Amino acid sequence: MVKHEIEKSFQILKSTVPLLLKYNISAIPTNYALWYTYVSNDSPKLNQDIDESLEKGYPLSSVKTKELYRNYLSEKEEVDAWQVRQSVEAMLLELSQSMKDTKSDTSEFKTVMDNRLDNLAKVEKEGLSVSEVMKLVRNMVNESQAIRQSTISFSGALLRAEKEIELLKTKLEESQQAALYDALTGLCNRRYFDSELESKLGIDVLSLMLIDIDHFKVINDTHGHQMGDLVLKSVAKKLQTGCRDDAQVFRYGGEEFVVLIPGANLQKARHIADVLRRSIEKISVKDRRTGKVLGDVTVSVGVAQKEKGESAGDFIERADKLLYQAKNLGRNRVMPIS
Repeated sequence: MVKHEIEKSFQILKSTVPLLLKYNISAIPTNYALWYTYVSNDSPKLNQDIDESLEKGYPLSSVKTKELYRNYLSEKEEVDAWQVRQSVEAMLLELSQSMKDTKSDTSEFKTVMDNRLDNLAKVEKEGLSVSEVMKLVRNMVNESQAIRQSTISFSGALLRAEKEIELLKTKLEESQQAALYDALTGLCNRRYFDSELESKLGIDVLSLMLIDIDHFKVINDTHGHQMGDLVLKSVAKKLQTGCRDDAQVFRYGGEEFVVLIPGANLQKARHIADVLRRSIEKISVKDRRTGKVLGDVTVSVGVAQKEKGESAGDFIERADKLLYQAKNLGRNRVMPIS
């Protein structure tokens, strides 16, 4: 029985190594384990996932193989730890922004209190002689001064806490260099996109779209960063649910997203982009804590099809130029026009 198992493992080994060479996969332990499992057919879902890419002629990027390993072969503890890191990063992101907003509100409150103190001081200086009134005014001044001092102390505490959170975020980001997903939106991140794009540059037909949320700074400044985060999440969800087949959605950075579409020419990619743009127009975001409702969310989109021999940088740059054309022509549109 043991001899049979050893012979079987050698047979799988003989089939695994050629596959790594054929698909230009580095022979690191996780990749070897992934393809060993593929050859042994111990995980039908893994085989189906890999076969779908291979049948379409899509190379597997290093990040994609890492994701396959995590999804199908990682121990539960590894997956749980990764999810915890993602959750902590998302929590820190929200808490940090909340601190910034609260500190801004506190500063405004301090200004209001300063004005009230000035007015109360004027009342006293004008010499109202009714002792009861003056006693009341003095009490109000004393109370206001106490509130003012408390506000200043609170603002200082917030500033110190914010610095501590920023430091913790930096340390967490440094330890999260290998992360594959954006913590806020749940989409694949920029690092994942870079890897996928490089692996697919050899495909004959490949298009991408760069998407930017219109007037996002105004949304943040007017409605607060909490609402801005809700808008980012809502747009991400629309893009994720609106993309079909082989299209992949990534958070490119800030308020920008990118969609990579293997097998789609410029005309088809542009049509998909316009469908996504119209669906985003219907977004209505509500902050359950404040009751604020925000509609009229729009995006501008630049779409490009890869040219023969074009580098990843040049490919992205062409899409980026088209995105800025869409912005300059009034936003909420897809470029090129046709």
